[in-house]
Amino acid sequence: MNVTTSMLVLAISTSAITPATLFAAPLTTSIEKTEQQQEQLAQLITVAIKSDANMAQINAQQHAMLETSLGSNSLPDPKLKLGIGGLPTDSFSLNKDPMTTLSIGLMQQFDRGNTLDLQQQKGDIQANAIGIQQAVRELDITNKITQLWLELGYQQSVYRVLQRNHRLVTELANFTSTNYAIGSGEAQDLLQVKLQVVKIEDKLQTNLQTQHRIMAQLSEWLGADWLTNKTIIQASNQLSWQQLNQLMPRLTATTQHYSLLKQHPMVQIANSAISANETQVSIAQQAYKPQFGIEVMYASRQANGMSGKPASDLVSAYITMDLPLFTDNRQDHHYAAAQYQVGAAKSQRDLLLNQMNAKVNALLVEHDNLSQRLSRYTDSLLSQAKARTQAVERGYQNNTAQFNNVITAATDELALVIEQARVITDLNITNSNLAALINGFDIQPFSLQLQQSTTINNHNQ
Repeated sequence: MNVTTSMLVLAISTSAITPATLFAAPLTTSIEKTEQQQEQLAQLITVAIKSDANMAQINAQQHAMLETSLGSNSLPDPKLKLGIGGLPTDSFSLNKDPMTTLSIGLMQQFDRGNTLDLQQQKGDIQANAIGIQQAVRELDITNKITQLWLELGYQQSVYRVLQRNHRLVTELANFTSTNYAIGSGEAQDLLQVKLQVVKIEDKLQTNLQTQHRIMAQLSEWLGADWLTNKTIIQASNQLSWQQLNQLMPRLTATTQHYSLLKQHPMVQIANSAISANETQVSIAQQAYKPQFGIEVMYASRQANGMSGKPASDLVSAYITMDLPLFTDNRQDHHYAAAQYQVGAAKSQRDLLLNQMNAKVNALLVEHDNLSQRLSRYTDSLLSQAKARTQAVERGYQNNTAQFNNVITAATDELALVIEQARVITDLNITNSNLAALINGFDIQPFSLQLQQSTTINNHNQ
């Protein structure tokens, strides 16, 4: 039995998952593999963003708003005026009375002040806000794909651990069966180790089921054909987080993270809403200015004049102007409403910032707790579990412990190994959620890169 228990301990000890440093990761022997995995993740995110139907919808909405904006900076169509004037009622003749005219005219109305330019400006702001939604969507896709990648990496790492243990515990079961057949083992030991084999097989099946579910979730962005092709993905449950690592000192130094959060696309959309409402205030101010219009008429006379000669045709021109004298009935209310909308938009932005700041603080607390738990696993839990397993093995060899105690100790150690992998995964998922709030992804969305480049250029100008 010494051989069999030693194999069981070997099964657990060789399956330990060594966590890489999550922040400021040093060079390791697996750095090349990690880079390849992150490159594959970047490719998946790129494909997901390009094939996302919502991106096409946002792009169409932005172009629609731009076209609407251009159309709003146009004068209303001129009005054509046709008519007969001075027609005598006794004869209804066009050529008897020189006062009878056939008239044609054009009327053109102009908007008040700079209303047209301001309406286009407002439309451009709204179109830009719709465009920023692409960056929001890209961050959301990057976060979701990254989390699914981490979950898949966790399941794959656990599957490898379970496979190694299944292989070695199966060999242990064969040794136990042989020893039982020659009369040097007990039936309960054989049943115990066989039960352990079945339990590991069930865990393997459950693990594969979870992997397939994650792959199906990825097909939301990568397409059903990608799922049908059964593309092989070697995922990982941890990433380097270099960009987030650079921002961590700023995050841990304070509980107010508004300077970082103001760069988030959602906050920029909220700022665009404020700008659009401020422009609406300016539009409401134009209502206090007079509105002008012009009218040009040409009148043709068919009758002769008093001198007996054909009467000359007539031309008329007019300028119209409405006077906003009673502003308290309409203009004042519209102007006040526009100002209230500005206040509401600012409150909405402040609420969004407060909610995002609270999320960051909550994620930082979670990050700190997970880091402490990971240190505990690395520094004490795994080593103590391994020492316990070895002690129970020695006790069994010396006939002071039961075989089921050996199985229990080995199973507990295996559970701790898997729990450590879960903590590593949860810590990386927390990092992903943090990165989504403060733009800490090493993989930068294209729309966000373009947006940041535009902001920098405008600042330099």
